[in-house]
Amino acid sequence: MKKIILYIAASLDQRIAEPDGSLDWLSEFSNSEKIDSGYTDPFNEVDTIIMGGKTYRELLSMDAIWPYPNLHTYVVSHHKWNAQENVCFITENIIETIAELRNREGKDIWLVGGGGLISILLAADLIDEMRITYMPVILGKGIPLFPEQPKESKWTLLESKSHTNGILEVKYQRK
Repeated sequence: MKKIILYIAASLDQRIAEPDGSLDWLSEFSNSEKIDSGYTDPFNEVDTIIMGGKTYRELLSMDAIWPYPNLHTYVVSHHKWNAQENVCFITENIIETIAELRNREGKDIWLVGGGGLISILLAADLIDEMRITYMPVILGKGIPLFPEQPKESKWTLLESKSHTNGILEVKYQRK
């Protein structure tokens, strides 16, 4: 069975995006020292991406090349989108569909975001591991990492790593 791994950047106050969904705040953190804060790891470990519709829209609005061309991407959304190469849309039976993806053969699944989808999958016990990269900023407002989490869950710290630029990586596994 594949693991579903949440890998995400968050502010110190656990915001993953600005109130409008923008990820512009992340661009403030230049990487002049070429520190690998774990971002390359998921690409080696996964063959599938899951993300929410708002995250997908934000990625499309950036002036960048699609970051996951060689991975199967599933977007959970209330909206029907036009099909694209390697991108499928889940508009109903979210839990059942994602559980079925988890049971397929292959590498693990990277849960990119957003907060609502994270809460849904946590409540369904479908997230196996969390890798959170905390950025040294407090946004004050924005989309929370765990909005309205309806269910308690317990996690074991597997690893933590701090960087000279103030970034802190933590890796947890579900107990």
